Amino acid sequence: MTVTLATFMEVLDTSIANVALPHIAGALSASVDESTWVLTSYLVSNAIVLPMSAWLSTRVGRKRFYMSCVALFTVSSFLCGIAPSLGMLIFFRVLQGAGGGGLQPSEQSILADTFSPAQRGMAFAIYGMAVVLAPAIGPTLGGWITDNYEWRWIFFINIPVGIISLILTQRMIQDPPHLVREQQQVRRQGMRIDFIGLALLALTFGPLQVVLDKGEEDNWFQSHFIVAFAVIAATALVIGIIWELYQEHPIVNLRMYKNRNFAIASVLMFAFGFMLYGTTVLLPEFVQLLMGYTAELAGTILSPGALLIIALMPLVGALIARVDARWILGFGFFALSLSLFHMTGVDLQISWWNAMMLRTYQSIAIAFLFVPINTVTYTGVKPEQNNQVSGLINLMRNIGASMGISLTSAMITERGQFHQAELAQTATSYNPHLLTAIQNLAGQLGPAGLSTPDATHQAYGRIYAGLVAQAQTLSFIDTFWVMAIATLCLIPLVFCLAKPDRGKAVAVH
Repeated sequence: MTVTLATFMEVLDTSIANVALPHIAGALSASVDESTWVLTSYLVSNAIVLPMSAWLSTRVGRKRFYMSCVALFTVSSFLCGIAPSLGMLIFFRVLQGAGGGGLQPSEQSILADTFSPAQRGMAFAIYGMAVVLAPAIGPTLGGWITDNYEWRWIFFINIPVGIISLILTQRMIQDPPHLVREQQQVRRQGMRIDFIGLALLALTFGPLQVVLDKGEEDNWFQSHFIVAFAVIAATALVIGIIWELYQEHPIVNLRMYKNRNFAIASVLMFAFGFMLYGTTVLLPEFVQLLMGYTAELAGTILSPGALLIIALMPLVGALIARVDARWILGFGFFALSLSLFHMTGVDLQISWWNAMMLRTYQSIAIAFLFVPINTVTYTGVKPEQNNQVSGLINLMRNIGASMGISLTSAMITERGQFHQAELAQTATSYNPHLLTAIQNLAGQLGPAGLSTPDATHQAYGRIYAGLVAQAQTLSFIDTFWVMAIATLCLIPLVFCLAKPDRGKAVAVH
């Protein structure tokens, strides 16, 4: 519960600011486009710190590093709340992202070291409640706070949570013996810092996050800015992989991917992040863009599903100790695929209840994925590698989340343009059905006091708006189809994981 508290605070902050951007822009005399750097700056620094968290934990001590991250996150939250300008807010968000980037990897390695293999399922279930619940309620909570108080309070609410987390961590968390020995060895040998590795890490994940976050907004590779950052990220990635493989004490231990189980689990966690965050954005976007829902009302579509996840997580945690995790994962991906296939039936007449149920079906699958993936990640891993495993697996989930949001948004735009062009080919003056519809609509508008030309003009406008809405709806359906098929294809990969040694797990317990 101690580490879950800070997890909830950090994950919540990645989504709570989204709905407040127009208010932030207005209060700080900036455009809405400029205010989006409030989100991007956080994600960039978060992405840079995530993969180096294991290295930092080993050098300075995991408890000390974790408490430093909580303190930095809390203080920077206060600074964000009192920021006098957009530039200062973005700077403070960079500090906040740096603090948040070290939290989740440290927390997961603390859980892995604290609990035996047989107990980890339930431990990750409790932890997973926060990870999955926070992004689901973030937009709703952010909208409520912004509407009823002021946008600055979305940052101030972190302060008491951070203080309580620091007090509990100081009293209840200790570094395990293997980590203490490793720290002592580092002190004897002297702290050797791989500055080139650090630089390459920053040049890989910083620009990559900018590309993913700003690509859709800047029309992807039509923008020189996006192209430049993509080239920097790709070049630094290739050089960084080569460099880190030949370092005795690398910032990121890429040799971990020689472990087949860990490599497959990383792919599954990437897919989980992609699907979770991609669908978390798509459904509220659909009802806001095409059905006129407010941000707060759209957020309520996600909330019941989040409550279901909380109810199911302990059940999954208990099942992990008794059932082969691969079968649980197989069921989870199959259920997720079915729920995505079901979402291909959306239309513009969908009710709030039906939209909420679509998300609820997904929530069942999500509950059966997060805990097993985290559990199998540590199978066959030495205790001294837990920090490295946690940093890399969280990095995969975050990159998957960023790519899920970016690529689904890009697909919505591209397929929307495609369907609009297709539908427009039939919407010509030679189409008798269109002419009849315009005449009927113009006839209905005439009694409202409009002249015949004005009524006809408005009729054309309404027909065009309907065509665009239909095209956008088809683009969402296409995206759900692609995600459903991709999820289904992951099921065979699940059974490439090593079979868990149940007897060993029970013996340790």
